[in-house]
Parts: sequence; C-alpha cells; structure tokens
Amino acid sequence: MTVVRDAVKAALKTQSIETPSWGYGNSGTRFKVFAQPGVPRTAWEKLDDAAKVHEFTGAAPKVSLHIPWDRVEDYAALATYAKDRGLELGAINSNTFQDDDYRLGSVCHPDAKVRRKAVDHLLECVDIMDATGSRDLKLWFADGTNYPGQDDIVARQDRLAESLAEVYERLGESQRILLEYKFFEPAFYTTDVPDWGTSYAHCLKLGPKAQVVVDTGHHAPGTNIEFIVAFLLREKKLGGFDFNSRFYADDDLMVGSSDPFQLFRIMHEVAKNGGLDAAANVAFMLDQCHNIEAKIPAVIRSVMNVQEATAKALLVDRDTLSAAQAAGDVLAANAVLMDAYNTDVRPLLREVRQEQGLHPDPVAAYAACGWQEQIASERVGGEQAGWGA
Repeated sequence: MTVVRDAVKAALKTQSIETPSWGYGNSGTRFKVFAQPGVPRTAWEKLDDAAKVHEFTGAAPKVSLHIPWDRVEDYAALATYAKDRGLELGAINSNTFQDDDYRLGSVCHPDAKVRRKAVDHLLECVDIMDATGSRDLKLWFADGTNYPGQDDIVARQDRLAESLAEVYERLGESQRILLEYKFFEPAFYTTDVPDWGTSYAHCLKLGPKAQVVVDTGHHAPGTNIEFIVAFLLREKKLGGFDFNSRFYADDDLMVGSSDPFQLFRIMHEVAKNGGLDAAANVAFMLDQCHNIEAKIPAVIRSVMNVQEATAKALLVDRDTLSAAQAAGDVLAANAVLMDAYNTDVRPLLREVRQEQGLHPDPVAAYAACGWQEQIASERVGGEQAGWGA
C-alpha cells in the first residue's frame, strides 16, 4: 500500500492544470454580469491572480489567453511577465462569435469576405502563439443555423474544412489546433461542429497537429463522456479538456461541483489509458464562468476538485479490476471502481502539499494571505475585465 501511495503522490506532484484568464474577470450569463471588487482590469492583472492560484495549489502553472479579450501590444513581454510569476502562457483561444459580421457564422459564413475576416483572426492568433511560445490554438465556433433551409449544410462543412486547412498550414512544428465542439447554442437547428465525431473527422483529415478538445459541459444530458475520452485517447486524438460542470446545458460551473463521480470516471479513463503521461500532451484546462462566487477561490476549488478526482482514479486497483473483467464478474469490477471513488483522498492531498512546501488547505491559505483585500483596494478606476471585454 505504501508503494501505491508513493506512486500516486508522485503523479499528483507533476499534475498541471491550466486556468482561464477570463475566469478571473467579471463574468456571467447572457442576462447579467455581477461585478465584484478587485477583479482584473488588464491581462497583466489576470496573470497576477493566476499566480496566486498556482502559489497555493502548486498545480496551476499555465494560463489560457482569449483574443481579443487579452489583447496587448507586446505579447512577448506578457509571456515574460508570466514567467517572472512562475507561470507560462497556455492555449490561445480565438473569438469568432462576437462581431456583428458573424451573425450568420464565421468560417462557415456564406459570404467569402466574412470568412476571410474570421480566418485572418485565427492566423493572428497563431502569430500570438509565436510571440508567447504557446503550443495550442483552441477553436470553438458558434457557427450554425436556426431554421431549416437557412443555408446548405454540406457547403458549410466545406467552408469549415477549407478554413481549417489554411490555419493548419500556418502552424509551427510544435503547435497544434484543438477543435472544440458544442451540440447547440447559439445555433439551434444545426451547429457546424456539434459533437466529438464531427471534430474528430475534421482533425483526422487535417493531420497529426489537430486534435479534439472535450468541454465537459458541451454534451446532451446522459452522454457518456468517459467513452468519448477513452476513444479519443485510443486514437491519439485527445488534445485536451475544458473542465467545468453542468446541470442542464453549458452552465460552466466549477468542475466536479455537480457530478464529481463523472469527473472521477473521466479521470479513470485518462489515467488508465496513458492520458497523464507527458508524452500524451493532453491539456487539462478549466473553462468556467464564475458568476456569483468569488473568482480566485473558485478557481482554486476547481483545481482541488481535479486533483481529488485524479487521486481517486490513480487509486483504482487495475490488476483486480482486469481480473474481474476477464472473469465476467460485473459486481466485483464495479466494486473496484466504487472503492476507489469512495476513498477520502483529502488527507493524501494534504500530505502532497506539505511535502511540496505548500499549505495543506489552499482555500484557507488564500483567504489568510490578504490578496483579496489588497486588490479590492488597489484596483479602483479603469474598466474591469469582463465576459466579452
């Protein structure tokens, strides 16, 4: 048992969870954004907050950027600023869904001029990757239709493929496309990348530098997300996650808050199929909308939830599980998973943090450090960052 604990602890100490820059700003729903004191006004201040998350968790060294929300004049300087705070810049997220020109789509729009504008933005994002040293270009398209007959479904797929191919050719040797999917919203009749199969088909055609990203909130109720994860890992096409939780649709709640058992099942497939290995290059990113809860503590809590699910997944007795599966012993096999899931791993994680020189309780440590009070008093004036800003 000691050997198992040591192996689990070693794996947890190398875990890296990427936090989203937009998770630190004012965010909300389409109906309301509730402003909070002390939220960042600039990309630089977002990195300051992200550094606090990493300081107290030891597991969040990367930060995803969103363009144009995080647009700055000097991206190399921003990368240096991040490095000075113990961080590095992660995925560059594009935005082809907020301009009025994109009312009927972006890369799938019937007008070639609008498609050109969208592709040029994606190419700009690759330029930013060059400047920041970022590896991943994360693409999510709101493209789709609301009414039967509104546009040609196959023609839209052709436009999508053509646009993706141009961006793919621009990628550097160590860069890749991560193609997200979402089965509805804001398009309600057809969505141009509605599911993992569509994303997988386009990535397969593009080549090895294109992989699928799984947003855990982008599925119909009851979807077996861990099957999708296992399949993509088998095909070496799982590029990363956008971790969050949902009850009904794309709620973007803290990961593990609504269905921690699902998060465990996902991480079990990840751990069992080599997804935690550095060679797998799976990006474990958060994509969350902290609307009513405090921003930084919510991100810390999400990181901790991923850590707990990972620890439980690593405790699964795989030899016993394989034996039960081979024997066709359904109850015994299920019991192996349930035993791991029902294990309280919080004491183990407290040990891991203490061995890393961290406070055993990151949330309490953050609350006591005075950062929240400091930013509330200092970040006065100017325009606070927010969803869509």
